[in-house]
Order: sequence, then C-alpha cells, then structure tokens
Amino acid sequence: MRLYSIASSAVGDDETSETVSLCVKRVVEVEGRGWCEYSNVEKGKDPEFPDAEKVYRGVCSSHICDLKPGDDVLITGPTGAEMLLPEDPEANIIMLATGTGIAPFRSFLRKMFHDKAHSKQFQGLAWMFLGVPYSNSLLYDEEWKQMQKEFPDQFRYDYAISDEMLNKEGKKMWVQHKVMEFSDEMWPMIKDEKTHVYMCGLKGMESGFKEAFGPYAEKEGLEWAEFIKGLKKAKRYHVEVY
Repeated sequence: MRLYSIASSAVGDDETSETVSLCVKRVVEVEGRGWCEYSNVEKGKDPEFPDAEKVYRGVCSSHICDLKPGDDVLITGPTGAEMLLPEDPEANIIMLATGTGIAPFRSFLRKMFHDKAHSKQFQGLAWMFLGVPYSNSLLYDEEWKQMQKEFPDQFRYDYAISDEMLNKEGKKMWVQHKVMEFSDEMWPMIKDEKTHVYMCGLKGMESGFKEAFGPYAEKEGLEWAEFIKGLKKAKRYHVEVY
C-alpha cells in the first residue's frame, strides 16, 4: 500500500464531484547514472536502458503511471488529518512544499481560488513556497501564475530551484532560503493567531523552518520547541514530511 495526498479539491478538477487527481513522480534509478542499489528489471529488458546492469523502477509510481483509461484501481483511505484547511475563511495560509509535496496545496488553492462553489469564500492571504531541483520540475506552474494574476492581493507564490539558484551565501537555494528573503514580513504573520503553517515534502523543511525563524523567536525570548508546541496546540502547524 502507498499513501498519496490528493491534488484536487473535493469537487475534482472537472468540478463534477466524481473524479480525483494525484500528483505522481515515477521513480527510476539506473546504475551508473546515480544511486541504484537494487534492480527489479531483468538485465537488458528495460527498453530505455538496455545496456544497464541494474534498473530499479518504483513499484507503485510505475503501476500508476502505466495505467490506461478504463483500468480498475484498488484504493484505500482517506488517511491522516494534517492537511485540512482551517474553517475560518479569513485565516492566512503559509505553505512550504518540495516536489510532489505540492499535491495537498494544489487541493487547497483550487478550492480557494478556482472552484465555482467555494472560490469567493476565502478572505485571507495564501502564500506558497515551492522547492525543486530544476525549473522544469515546477509542478502546476501555469496554474499558480494564473491564480497570481487573478488574485494578486490574496495569493503569493515564490520558489527555490536548488540546482539553478544561489542563496545569499552563494550556495544552493533551498526552500527555507527563499522563505528567509521574506522573514521580516512573515514572522508577524506566523505569530498571528489567524495564520496556519503547512509543510509537505522532504523532512528537512522542519529544520529549515527553524533556520528561518528560530533567530526571531530567540530575539523575543521564545524557546523554539515551546513556540512550535504552542502552534501545534492551537492547531496552526500542519506537517506531512518524509
């Protein structure tokens, strides 16, 4: 069994309430072209890499990517309760994502800014930070740009491209470094009881969040672990990382 965050809102991308969308990245590892310890493809049988000694293809990602229209799929769920929007329509939403961790935030943003049934209800500010290795990995980029164009006062979108951008120290730009460019503006938001913080993707984002705002908390005499505990207790800190 594999668990995926749903990338569509409750009504689905077609707004019929009869479909659901996932964001899936197929895992392929090839010996000699990166890390590859195991092989689940018989030597010489992979059409893309016929000369490779070892090829490993992600079991579930390949299963999903190879499905054809009309195929039956066995599913389970829903599981988990972290990636839920607050009930207050005036809440502010800060989102940090890496790679396919963008999925639940697409669900949020479709509901807030796209779906006919809900899009006029959201009154707060939604600010999303996306971290990816390459610019061609900016998932749903056109959707975000369109939302920015239509809702410039309510939706902000910034990204960090680690293999193409440098932080102020001249090193790779990770998502927390992009956040840090706006930390003076964001810290008052994070302390505001109307603001909810969400993270989905690589586990390093939690330590990255501390890197960005720990110094601000320390300056105000706040112990970081206690500050985060307070956010969790108030149900304003939502994390799904791996």
